[in-house]
Amino acid sequence: MSTARTLTPDTRAVEELIVERAKLSYARLPMLEVVFDRFSLSLAQTLKSYLGAMAEVSLGGIDYLSCQDALKDQPDPSLISVTTAEEWGGTIAAIMTPELLFGIIEITFGGRTVATGEKKTRNFTSIEKRIGQNFTETVLTELSNAFAKVTPVNFDISHLETNPKALLLAPPTSACVRARLTIDIEGRIGEMVFVLPNTAFEKVSHILSQQFTGGQLGGDSGWRLKMTDMLGSTNVPMSAVMGQAVLPMRDVLAWAPGQVLDLGIQVDDPVTLCCAGKEIARAEVGHRKNGRIALKLSEKLYEEKDSPDDLRD
Repeated sequence: MSTARTLTPDTRAVEELIVERAKLSYARLPMLEVVFDRFSLSLAQTLKSYLGAMAEVSLGGIDYLSCQDALKDQPDPSLISVTTAEEWGGTIAAIMTPELLFGIIEITFGGRTVATGEKKTRNFTSIEKRIGQNFTETVLTELSNAFAKVTPVNFDISHLETNPKALLLAPPTSACVRARLTIDIEGRIGEMVFVLPNTAFEKVSHILSQQFTGGQLGGDSGWRLKMTDMLGSTNVPMSAVMGQAVLPMRDVLAWAPGQVLDLGIQVDDPVTLCCAGKEIARAEVGHRKNGRIALKLSEKLYEEKDSPDDLRD
């Protein structure tokens, strides 16, 4: 009987192993990781200007897990800004821990860091929520700037929550990305957590899943500027078309020297300027003092664009 018990498989252990492996099978988003890495670097300077105090920001990590696992570790209460990503058509969450919120309030009102001790859990007041919302809006603006070169998006806070367990961004078992930022403001340390359900950025997932090969996001502008300068001094052939006519082939074959062709145009009719077979402008015919024929532009036949910006995008 003891042998039979030894041979009995531990199905519970197998199921747990399957679940653990499923948690680790979420597809990584390399471009998203690069955006948050650069966002953490630029945010420090933004917070220094916003708070008037030295701030250090470090990316604690980016995790791929389910929505329920991403939210269950968050302290209760936390200041949660439910945010709409307009261009993506989805909703994300920007979560401030109580330590970060109270540290910002101390800085805002000129307070000093108190001795570390056990802090009682309590709900946030309306003023505290408003200060936290203003801070989050500044952070989201910087996050939007970080995404601008990859996939432009604007973040707009729709409402605030304080209970992570009551927050519903997506189905609990659906995949999401959690990015944790550690923010140190003159010794006041707290965390800001971004929870991005995969359903929130489904439209741009093909962009965020691309590999980042280094260099600047959005491309290296050096060669683009060089190309712009070279194109500006490039010579292109131009032709002035006075008129066109459709004739049968037999008439063309019957042409002889001295024959006059009637194009059906008047002396003061405009001519058409063409470049590479494309009509670009109309012009009036005139004479210069040296006797040469000249053209005076009268109408553009193309939509004018800002070429340097187009080349840099």
